Amino acid sequence: MYICRVKKILYFGTVICLFLCACPKPVQYSDTPEIKFINFEILNETDGILTYYFQDGKGDIGLDDTFNYPPFDTGLYYYNFFCDYYEKQNGKFEKIDSVETINGIEPLIFNARIPRLSFLPEESINGEIYHKMVPYRIISNYDTVLLKFFIVDRQLNHSNVEEVVIIRQLED
Repeated sequence: MYICRVKKILYFGTVICLFLCACPKPVQYSDTPEIKFINFEILNETDGILTYYFQDGKGDIGLDDTFNYPPFDTGLYYYNFFCDYYEKQNGKFEKIDSVETINGIEPLIFNARIPRLSFLPEESINGEIYHKMVPYRIISNYDTVLLKFFIVDRQLNHSNVEEVVIIRQLED
């Protein structure tokens, strides 16, 4: 009888240990967002899709229509996705801030607003973001471009900067 009782205690103890060990622990990320380039897909002559992985410890990535107050209403933080465009000219990457169009010289802006990704308070989140770049293909005489991009959360923490080099097919 004593052996049977010990076996039951060991059995239930083992089951409880397995159950507790099998429960997933909540994932904790840094409060500063992190990103990692995944892919750039050329869709057609003017459009491309930039795909990147993100993770954030507070889940405060993205802005919705309620973020219409400073610093999100105008200026630098109206956007939370920032992208700089470079062309390889004479063996060096040169940042291009404006382009000549039929309307004259216009600023070249790839910055955008990422929509709010979570409505839960301080939740660690991760996933992929697909960002349509229009126009990704600028009328240019250079076939190699570089995109440098980063994101900013609602606490104004800047992520790391990721880069992607794109080789374009130039038209004759």
